[in-house]
Amino acid sequence: MADLAGVVFRRAGFDDAMAVARLHADSWRRHYRGAYADAFIDGDVERDRLQVWTERLSTRDGTTATILAEDGSCLVGFAHVIFDENDQYGSLIDNLHVVFARKRGGVGTQLMSHAAAAVVGRGRGGLHLWVLEQNTAAQDFYEDRGGTCTGRRLVSPPGGVAGRLNGSPVALRYVWADPALLIV
Repeated sequence: MADLAGVVFRRAGFDDAMAVARLHADSWRRHYRGAYADAFIDGDVERDRLQVWTERLSTRDGTTATILAEDGSCLVGFAHVIFDENDQYGSLIDNLHVVFARKRGGVGTQLMSHAAAAVVGRGRGGLHLWVLEQNTAAQDFYEDRGGTCTGRRLVSPPGGVAGRLNGSPVALRYVWADPALLIV
């Protein structure tokens, strides 16, 4: 595992929307090609993600947390948690993305740990997430951290625009009944 010295983890604020949107768009371009339409991935994805993150990070109602990993002034990863999203599976890690050059360096593991700690701090429920079926590297990552694949569903198109998908991509649900096991 790479040296995480210098990496700081903190909660995101409204001013972080642009950096988060850029990382999110880059991650989708690298990992969602084939499932998402090239015209969307190569075109409007960053603008779409900026709209989403501007809205998410302007809401301060306690139902979500966005955790950033920064090395100096550079964003190297983030995780977004929706608390108590599902009665059966608990809180949802709705997004977990790490800068491509920092993958396999411990940033993702630490982001999951911080997300799990936020969930455990609320005192209830499990943790789950959805991952594209084609993203086998992410599935391996989640399985290595004790996640269990418990279901599948069709992917909803970003922004509800059907033309942003190619065909009918599938997502897999990974579950951690005890999120405390992710805290390192």
